Amino acid sequence: MAKIQTNSSGTRSIDISDIHLETIEKYQLFRDLIDSNGYVDEQVLEKLKLNIRALLESDSGHDKNLLDLCLDVIYHPNMKAFGLQQLVLLFINWKDKGNEGLGMTKRALQGTPFN
Repeated sequence: MAKIQTNSSGTRSIDISDIHLETIEKYQLFRDLIDSNGYVDEQVLEKLKLNIRALLESDSGHDKNLLDLCLDVIYHPNMKAFGLQQLVLLFINWKDKGNEGLGMTKRALQGTPFN
C-alpha cells in the first residue's frame, strides 16, 4: 500500500494498493496518455476518465479491480492533475521494482514534475 499526495501543499492524499497498480498495468491505462510536452493537466485526467469509461462500457468492464480503481482512485474527490502526476510516478517506480536486474537504472521521484 502506498499513499500519493494529490495537492501541492500535501494536505490531501489517496491510498494506492498494488492491485490498483496491477490494474493500471493490465489495461495499459497510461499508454499514450501524456502528450510529448510531458505536462499532466486536467485535460489529461479527463482523457484518462474517458478511456476508463469506454473500458467499463465494453465487455472487459466487468472487472471488479477496474471498478475499484475508478471508485478508489481515478474518480476520488481529491484526484486532480497533481495527483495523477504522482500516480504516474508511483507506477513508474512500481514497475522499476519489478524490473530490477534487467539493467534499468532510472527512478522517478514523487513530487517532481515531468518536464
